Amino acid sequence: MPHSQDPKPLIGLPADTFEAMGLLHHSSGDKYSSAVSEGSGGLPVLLPALGNTQDLRATLKQLHGILVTGAPSNVHPDRYHNDGINAEPYDEIRDAASLPLIKIALEENIPMFAICRGIQELNVALGGTLMHNIHQKTGHFDHLGDTKAELDIRYGPRHTVTLAHEGVLAKLINEPEITINSLHRQAIARISDQLHVEATAHDGVIEAVSVKNAKSFALGVQWHPEYDVAENPHSQILFTAFGEAARARMKA
Repeated sequence: MPHSQDPKPLIGLPADTFEAMGLLHHSSGDKYSSAVSEGSGGLPVLLPALGNTQDLRATLKQLHGILVTGAPSNVHPDRYHNDGINAEPYDEIRDAASLPLIKIALEENIPMFAICRGIQELNVALGGTLMHNIHQKTGHFDHLGDTKAELDIRYGPRHTVTLAHEGVLAKLINEPEITINSLHRQAIARISDQLHVEATAHDGVIEAVSVKNAKSFALGVQWHPEYDVAENPHSQILFTAFGEAARARMKA
Protein backbone atom coordinates (compact mmCIF):
# COMPACT_ATOMS: atom_id res chain seq x y z
CA MET A 1 0.00 0.00 0.00
CA PRO A 2 1.42 3.43 -0.93
CA HIS A 3 2.17 6.07 1.70
CA SER A 4 -0.91 8.13 2.57
CA GLN A 5 0.77 11.31 1.27
CA ASP A 6 1.58 9.87 -2.15
CA PRO A 7 -0.50 11.14 -5.10
CA LYS A 8 -3.43 8.81 -5.73
CA PRO A 9 -4.25 7.41 -9.16
CA LEU A 10 -7.68 8.31 -10.47
CA ILE A 11 -9.88 5.23 -10.89
CA GLY A 12 -13.05 5.62 -12.95
CA LEU A 13 -16.19 3.73 -11.90
CA PRO A 14 -18.95 3.51 -14.56
CA ALA A 15 -22.26 4.45 -12.95
CA ASP A 16 -25.50 2.53 -12.69
CA THR A 17 -28.73 4.44 -13.25
CA PHE A 18 -32.09 4.36 -11.51
CA GLU A 19 -35.16 6.56 -11.32
CA ALA A 20 -36.44 8.09 -8.09
CA MET A 21 -39.08 10.78 -7.61
CA GLY A 22 -39.29 11.28 -11.35
CA LEU A 23 -35.56 11.93 -11.79
CA LEU A 24 -32.73 9.84 -13.20
CA HIS A 25 -29.85 9.15 -10.79
CA HIS A 26 -26.30 7.92 -11.44
CA SER A 27 -24.72 5.84 -8.69
CA SER A 28 -22.10 3.29 -7.64
CA GLY A 29 -22.02 1.05 -4.57
CA ASP A 30 -19.87 2.17 -1.65
CA LYS A 31 -18.06 -1.17 -1.46
CA TYR A 32 -16.44 -0.49 -4.84
CA SER A 33 -15.26 2.99 -3.92
CA SER A 34 -13.98 1.71 -0.58
CA ALA A 35 -12.08 -1.14 -2.26
CA VAL A 36 -10.47 1.28 -4.71
CA SER A 37 -9.41 3.54 -1.86
CA GLU A 38 -8.36 0.94 0.70
CA GLY A 39 -7.32 -1.92 -1.55
CA SER A 40 -5.73 -0.09 -4.49
CA GLY A 41 -4.76 3.21 -2.91
CA GLY A 42 -6.67 5.07 -5.61
CA LEU A 43 -9.17 7.90 -5.74
CA PRO A 44 -12.54 6.69 -7.09
CA VAL A 45 -14.14 8.90 -9.75
CA LEU A 46 -17.77 8.31 -10.74
CA LEU A 47 -18.35 8.24 -14.49
CA PRO A 48 -22.01 9.13 -15.19
CA ALA A 49 -23.75 6.88 -17.71
CA LEU A 50 -24.39 9.60 -20.24
CA GLY A 51 -24.33 7.29 -23.25
CA ASN A 52 -22.38 9.84 -25.30
CA THR A 53 -18.96 8.75 -26.51
CA GLN A 54 -18.04 12.05 -28.15
CA ASP A 55 -15.78 13.21 -25.34
CA LEU A 56 -15.27 9.84 -23.67
CA ARG A 57 -11.81 9.08 -25.03
CA ALA A 58 -10.42 12.43 -23.90
CA THR A 59 -11.94 11.93 -20.46
CA LEU A 60 -10.61 8.40 -20.06
CA LYS A 61 -7.10 9.49 -21.02
CA GLN A 62 -7.04 11.56 -17.83
CA LEU A 63 -7.71 8.47 -15.68
CA HIS A 64 -5.23 5.90 -14.46
CA GLY A 65 -7.57 2.92 -14.14
CA ILE A 66 -11.13 1.70 -14.68
CA LEU A 67 -13.06 -0.49 -12.24
CA VAL A 68 -16.08 -1.89 -14.11
CA THR A 69 -18.39 -2.65 -11.21
CA GLY A 70 -21.09 -5.17 -10.53
CA ALA A 71 -24.72 -4.09 -10.38
CA PRO A 72 -28.24 -5.41 -9.69
CA SER A 73 -29.02 -5.13 -13.41
CA ASN A 74 -28.10 -7.40 -16.32
CA VAL A 75 -26.74 -6.57 -19.75
CA HIS A 76 -29.68 -6.40 -22.14
CA PRO A 77 -29.88 -9.49 -24.44
CA ASP A 78 -30.13 -7.25 -27.50
CA ARG A 79 -26.48 -6.42 -26.90
CA TYR A 80 -25.37 -9.99 -27.63
CA HIS A 81 -28.35 -11.85 -29.11
CA ASN A 82 -32.10 -11.52 -29.35
CA ASP A 83 -33.80 -14.80 -28.61
CA GLY A 84 -36.57 -13.44 -26.44
CA ILE A 85 -35.12 -14.40 -23.05
CA ASN A 86 -36.18 -12.40 -20.02
CA ALA A 87 -33.06 -11.31 -18.16
CA GLU A 88 -34.55 -8.41 -16.21
CA PRO A 89 -33.74 -6.14 -14.49
CA TYR A 90 -31.91 -4.09 -17.10
CA ASP A 91 -30.01 -0.81 -17.15
CA GLU A 92 -29.85 0.04 -20.83
CA ILE A 93 -28.46 3.49 -20.08
CA ARG A 94 -25.46 1.87 -18.43
CA ASP A 95 -25.14 -0.56 -21.35
CA ALA A 96 -24.95 2.35 -23.78
CA ALA A 97 -22.21 4.01 -21.75
CA SER A 98 -20.15 1.11 -20.38
CA LEU A 99 -19.74 -1.04 -23.49
CA PRO A 100 -18.03 1.67 -25.59
CA LEU A 101 -16.14 2.82 -22.49
CA ILE A 102 -14.61 -0.65 -22.10
CA LYS A 103 -13.44 -0.77 -25.71
CA ILE A 104 -11.92 2.70 -25.59
CA ALA A 105 -10.18 2.01 -22.27
CA LEU A 106 -8.59 -1.13 -23.72
CA GLU A 107 -7.52 0.72 -26.85
CA GLU A 108 -5.86 3.33 -24.63
CA ASN A 109 -4.18 0.65 -22.47
CA ILE A 110 -5.85 1.93 -19.30
CA PRO A 111 -5.63 -0.65 -16.49
CA MET A 112 -9.02 -2.34 -16.08
CA PHE A 113 -10.53 -4.53 -13.39
CA ALA A 114 -14.03 -5.86 -14.20
CA ILE A 115 -16.25 -7.41 -11.50
CA CYS A 116 -19.47 -9.46 -11.81
CA ARG A 117 -21.63 -7.46 -14.28
CA GLY A 118 -18.33 -5.92 -15.31
CA ILE A 119 -16.86 -9.22 -16.58
CA GLN A 120 -20.09 -9.82 -18.49
CA GLU A 121 -19.90 -6.33 -20.03
CA LEU A 122 -16.26 -6.95 -20.94
CA ASN A 123 -17.18 -10.16 -22.75
CA VAL A 124 -20.13 -8.58 -24.56
CA ALA A 125 -18.15 -5.47 -25.52
CA LEU A 126 -15.60 -7.73 -27.20
CA GLY A 127 -18.17 -9.85 -29.07
CA GLY A 128 -19.00 -12.63 -26.60
CA THR A 129 -22.40 -13.80 -25.35
CA LEU A 130 -24.05 -14.54 -21.99
CA MET A 131 -26.31 -17.19 -20.52
CA HIS A 132 -29.05 -16.37 -18.03
CA ASN A 133 -30.41 -18.08 -14.90
CA ILE A 134 -27.54 -20.53 -14.73
CA HIS A 135 -28.76 -21.68 -11.29
CA GLN A 136 -31.78 -23.19 -13.08
CA LYS A 137 -29.84 -25.01 -15.79
CA THR A 138 -29.09 -28.72 -15.67
CA GLY A 139 -25.47 -29.44 -14.89
CA HIS A 140 -24.83 -26.14 -13.09
CA PHE A 141 -24.98 -25.52 -9.38
CA ASP A 142 -26.52 -22.46 -7.76
CA HIS A 143 -24.25 -19.45 -8.33
CA LEU A 144 -26.85 -16.98 -7.05
CA GLY A 145 -27.49 -18.07 -3.48
CA ASP A 146 -30.06 -16.70 -1.05
CA THR A 147 -30.64 -13.09 -2.12
CA LYS A 148 -32.48 -12.38 1.14
CA ALA A 149 -29.76 -13.63 3.47
CA GLU A 150 -27.63 -11.32 5.60
CA LEU A 151 -24.73 -9.69 3.77
CA ASP A 152 -21.99 -11.75 5.40
CA ILE A 153 -23.79 -14.90 4.28
CA ARG A 154 -24.63 -13.65 0.78
CA TYR A 155 -21.01 -12.52 0.24
CA GLY A 156 -19.47 -15.37 2.20
CA PRO A 157 -17.37 -18.21 0.70
CA ARG A 158 -19.48 -20.34 -1.68
CA HIS A 159 -17.38 -22.57 -3.92
CA THR A 160 -13.92 -23.13 -5.31
CA VAL A 161 -12.54 -22.21 -8.72
CA THR A 162 -9.58 -23.68 -10.57
CA LEU A 163 -7.06 -21.18 -11.89
CA ALA A 164 -5.67 -21.64 -15.39
CA HIS A 165 -2.12 -22.96 -15.25
CA GLU A 166 0.40 -20.21 -16.01
CA GLY A 167 -2.44 -17.70 -16.39
CA VAL A 168 -2.37 -14.09 -15.23
CA LEU A 169 -4.52 -14.89 -12.19
CA ALA A 170 -2.50 -17.96 -11.20
CA LYS A 171 0.73 -15.99 -11.37
CA LEU A 172 -0.74 -13.27 -9.14
CA ILE A 173 -2.21 -15.60 -6.53
CA ASN A 174 0.27 -18.47 -6.86
CA GLU A 175 -2.30 -21.14 -6.00
CA PRO A 176 -4.03 -23.69 -8.25
CA GLU A 177 -7.45 -23.27 -6.63
CA ILE A 178 -9.17 -20.68 -4.45
CA THR A 179 -12.53 -20.28 -2.71
CA ILE A 180 -14.76 -17.41 -3.83
CA ASN A 181 -18.14 -15.87 -3.07
CA SER A 182 -20.89 -16.08 -5.70
CA LEU A 183 -23.93 -13.86 -6.33
CA HIS A 184 -24.70 -14.02 -10.04
CA ARG A 185 -27.48 -15.40 -12.25
CA GLN A 186 -25.74 -14.61 -15.55
CA ALA A 187 -22.38 -15.81 -16.81
CA ILE A 188 -20.28 -16.00 -19.94
CA ALA A 189 -21.70 -18.36 -22.59
CA ARG A 190 -19.48 -17.93 -25.66
CA ILE A 191 -16.27 -16.26 -24.64
CA SER A 192 -14.87 -13.48 -26.83
CA ASP A 193 -11.91 -14.53 -28.94
CA GLN A 194 -10.08 -11.56 -27.42
CA LEU A 195 -10.20 -13.07 -23.92
CA HIS A 196 -8.35 -15.86 -22.10
CA VAL A 197 -10.11 -18.04 -19.52
CA GLU A 198 -8.35 -17.49 -16.17
CA ALA A 199 -10.56 -19.50 -13.81
CA THR A 200 -13.48 -21.92 -13.96
CA ALA A 201 -15.91 -23.37 -11.44
CA HIS A 202 -16.25 -27.13 -11.18
CA ASP A 203 -19.47 -27.00 -13.24
CA GLY A 204 -17.59 -25.32 -16.09
CA VAL A 205 -18.79 -21.74 -15.55
CA ILE A 206 -16.11 -19.22 -16.50
CA GLU A 207 -15.20 -17.28 -13.36
CA ALA A 208 -12.32 -15.08 -14.55
CA VAL A 209 -10.83 -13.81 -17.80
CA SER A 210 -7.95 -11.69 -19.01
CA VAL A 211 -7.60 -9.64 -22.19
CA LYS A 212 -5.24 -11.19 -24.72
CA ASN A 213 -2.13 -9.16 -25.53
CA ALA A 214 -3.07 -6.47 -23.00
CA LYS A 215 -0.26 -4.01 -22.33
CA SER A 216 -1.53 -3.33 -18.81
CA PHE A 217 -3.67 -4.95 -16.10
CA ALA A 218 -6.87 -6.18 -17.81
CA LEU A 219 -8.67 -8.76 -15.71
CA GLY A 220 -12.30 -9.68 -15.05
CA VAL A 221 -13.73 -11.84 -12.27
CA GLN A 222 -17.28 -13.11 -11.79
CA TRP A 223 -17.13 -12.97 -7.99
CA HIS A 224 -16.95 -9.99 -5.61
CA PRO A 225 -13.44 -9.38 -4.23
CA GLU A 226 -14.41 -5.80 -3.35
CA TYR A 227 -16.62 -6.98 -0.47
CA ASP A 228 -13.89 -8.56 1.65
CA VAL A 229 -10.76 -6.81 0.41
CA ALA A 230 -9.77 -5.85 3.95
CA GLU A 231 -9.77 -9.48 5.17
CA ASN A 232 -9.29 -11.75 2.18
CA PRO A 233 -5.67 -12.12 1.03
CA HIS A 234 -6.71 -13.12 -2.51
CA SER A 235 -8.88 -10.01 -2.82
CA GLN A 236 -6.01 -7.91 -1.50
CA ILE A 237 -3.68 -9.34 -4.14
CA LEU A 238 -6.07 -8.42 -6.95
CA PHE A 239 -6.74 -4.86 -5.81
CA THR A 240 -3.06 -4.29 -4.99
CA ALA A 241 -2.02 -5.41 -8.49
CA PHE A 242 -4.68 -3.19 -10.04
CA GLY A 243 -3.48 -0.24 -7.95
CA GLU A 244 0.13 -0.83 -8.95
CA ALA A 245 -0.82 -0.80 -12.62
CA ALA A 246 -2.76 2.44 -12.13
CA ARG A 247 0.19 4.08 -10.37
CA ALA A 248 2.51 2.96 -13.16
CA ARG A 249 0.23 4.69 -15.67
CA MET A 250 0.08 7.79 -13.49
CA LYS A 251 3.89 8.00 -13.38
CA ALA A 252 4.44 7.23 -17.06
